[in-house]
Amino acid sequence: MRITVTGATGLIGTQLVEELLSRGDQVTVLARNPHAAQEKLGSVEAVSWNPTTEQAPPEALAHRDAVIHLAGEPVSQRWTADAKNQIRESRVAGTSNLIAGLRQADPSPKTLVSGSAVGYYGAHGPEPVDETAAPGEGFLAEVCVDWEKSALEATELGIRTVLLRTGVVLSSEGGALAKMLPPFKAGVGGPVAGGEQFVPWIHIDDIVGLILAAIDGDDSWSGPLNATAPVPVTNKQLSKALGRALHRPSIAPVPAFAIKLLYGEMSEIVTTGQNAIPSQAQSLGYGWKNPDLDLALQEMFAS
Repeated sequence: MRITVTGATGLIGTQLVEELLSRGDQVTVLARNPHAAQEKLGSVEAVSWNPTTEQAPPEALAHRDAVIHLAGEPVSQRWTADAKNQIRESRVAGTSNLIAGLRQADPSPKTLVSGSAVGYYGAHGPEPVDETAAPGEGFLAEVCVDWEKSALEATELGIRTVLLRTGVVLSSEGGALAKMLPPFKAGVGGPVAGGEQFVPWIHIDDIVGLILAAIDGDDSWSGPLNATAPVPVTNKQLSKALGRALHRPSIAPVPAFAIKLLYGEMSEIVTTGQNAIPSQAQSLGYGWKNPDLDLALQEMFAS
């Protein structure tokens, strides 16, 4: 297959490109710094694109079987006014600029897999939330709604569109775990803000696996798709599992006010959550490679 990827140098994109290349796909990446992207990713075609300021180059989208759109400013940072603007613009304007390029791509790709997040649902309690749930409230939910609205314009072009509502991606290479590890390794890790909030986690192998299944799939792979493990856990359960994997205690509680002091408004990601269920992927028969949290973490830290 011929695939174009945005956000290819990020945590998910790097492993995705590696998998695509290993199975023989031809990969084009759109990046602000194409030279650096090619240095990092290897045997790819790298094309310059600034998502927030310019239309995606149609020639890098035409004659492709699929486009995988993962570009976006990191959410895990203090939400200053400027940061919130960059988070929103990189996703909403960036996706609109991608769609502008797709409108001029001839022939257009068959499939678009566009990033989103379980933040679409806003804060929830223990009740299960699947892809049929309404959007929630708050900054991230509003960004996700507009982000997905921009991506769905691809359907007007006859492009099968998948909205990948990603949970907390667990990887030994970085991401959420990199931020959690220091206190646990020091023996002072533990549940945050009471620990009863759900964490819709997913192993990086499965987020990549779902993307591959989406680009290889038929028309039933379309619309919103919760990219989460089949059994979500609470923050307390995640803390205990991480402690077991690292052979460290995991009983030191972290109060909500401390997280709010440290991260400001962004702390809502950590102190609230969603019991997001991947109903669509389950109904489509996707087989998770790492459905068990304990086994997934133990494998990551076995070496």
